[in-house]
Amino acid sequence: MAGHEGQLLSAPTALQGMQTAASSSQRKLFGREFYRSIGNPKYIVAPMVDRSEFAWRMLSRSFMKQENSDRLLTYSPMFHARLFRETATYRAQVIQPTCQRTDTSDEIPYLDGNPSLDRPLFVQFCANDPEDLLEAARHVAPYCDAIDLNLGCPQGIARRGHYGAFLQEDWDSIYKLINKLHKELTVPVTAKFRILDTREKTLEYAKMILSAGASIITVHGRRREQKGHNTGVADWSYIKYLRDNLPPQTVIFANGNILNHDDIEQCLKATGADGVMSAEGNLSDPSIFSEPPPIGSEGREYWRGEDGKGGYRMDAIFRRYLDIIYKYVLDTPIPERKSLFTLSDSVSEHSKEKAEEDKEEMKEVDDPDAEGPPKKKQKRGKGKRTNNPNLTSMQGHLFQLLRPLVSKHTNIRDALARARAGDIQTFEDILTLVEDAVKDGIQEYGRCPERFGEPTNVETLSGSKATIAQYGRPWWVCQPHVRPLPEEALRLGSLQPKKKDLAKNSLSTDESRRGVSSVDVQAAVSLPPVSPPGSAVQA
Repeated sequence: MAGHEGQLLSAPTALQGMQTAASSSQRKLFGREFYRSIGNPKYIVAPMVDRSEFAWRMLSRSFMKQENSDRLLTYSPMFHARLFRETATYRAQVIQPTCQRTDTSDEIPYLDGNPSLDRPLFVQFCANDPEDLLEAARHVAPYCDAIDLNLGCPQGIARRGHYGAFLQEDWDSIYKLINKLHKELTVPVTAKFRILDTREKTLEYAKMILSAGASIITVHGRRREQKGHNTGVADWSYIKYLRDNLPPQTVIFANGNILNHDDIEQCLKATGADGVMSAEGNLSDPSIFSEPPPIGSEGREYWRGEDGKGGYRMDAIFRRYLDIIYKYVLDTPIPERKSLFTLSDSVSEHSKEKAEEDKEEMKEVDDPDAEGPPKKKQKRGKGKRTNNPNLTSMQGHLFQLLRPLVSKHTNIRDALARARAGDIQTFEDILTLVEDAVKDGIQEYGRCPERFGEPTNVETLSGSKATIAQYGRPWWVCQPHVRPLPEEALRLGSLQPKKKDLAKNSLSTDESRRGVSSVDVQAAVSLPPVSPPGSAVQA
């Protein structure tokens, strides 16, 4: 690969040296000692299927101050252990830790896990077979700091494949998976899981995972059934219960309810966790782990309103994201662009720049001095399909990042929907549309800031509407996506009640008509079924 001859490294680092260092270390660190060795990271980018790839991790890291760079730990997307073990093409499609020099046959660090760029890094797998997990992990152990076992995926595909949160009844299998890596892998093993029905059961579950050899546990404060419209609110009290009842040296990461930067310290205080992980909050705002700039030091990337609330501008985040794609993934120069608009700029100056751009564009389309007939804009061909995860994830990332903006500017939504993976010029064109939209929004705010203020009845709001009022920003500023609460989704009809809940409500209604108290109804619903003679009731 001609363009990658050590350009991505601050100092020459051979792949062989990385592997030798890993294998020659005197002993594998464990638990809090391991945690200290990677910098005691307090902020964690969650493992997300098709979303926490190298370019997005680099974007999230780009907002951290250099002296705090090791305070951000990132995870790879979740990989399927059996496919990763068996299929070289699958491995090549999802992770790119090395590339080959053109002048020698040596391999050098490239993107994923590059020591000068992408550390600390945990690689996550879903699995239900210890041998599959171990062999898959051995492929990536030289390029990461730890291997994480996914015990939290609640989706239907995890149910069908018997992995993720659908292993939580099979404690023997979980123990074997973790213990296999703990005993035979060169790097530590960690685990991410969801809470169970009770605090006590969750504590026993965590103890089992730790006894198997997990160096760090990440606790998502939601149950397995809390997904989609039934996501609801994570319960931090479960994480606090684990903190209070597990040995002090246990390293715990908390996950759930992180909508903006202020939530991180609140979560740490409420749970006593060592670090806080964010998934959707990070997708909506990759700067979520960084401190906002001081008032008066916003620059062109950060916007702050008259009420003091603000956030990073979507066009600024989009630019950073594309710049990372150009620099690391495509290894091509970053194109020159005009400065992002601010109200302090001369409007006439920006209008002049725009007029010059339009003039140049028209000249390219129809140049009277050129030979031959007037040129027409040509339709772009389909082009070569790419499997590069950093390119195939771009469209999904941008839909999530730009959600408030594209709901208002549907022309940008439509352009993004037509974009193809790897067509970088199309994404550059969409960036121009986003920049123009943000400029219009900022100018409108300058004229009429009252249009963007909080609702006048904010004190009377409840549920998700109150959360939106608290966290919402003008549509050109990065902000969390707030789902309706399950009870709100039920009222809207977007969530259907479960059959057992309908049966419970029906029983409650029938009994109340006959004068039976709600306590009696609950007791009746909770009683185990009567056993026929000679049978046993499972506890």
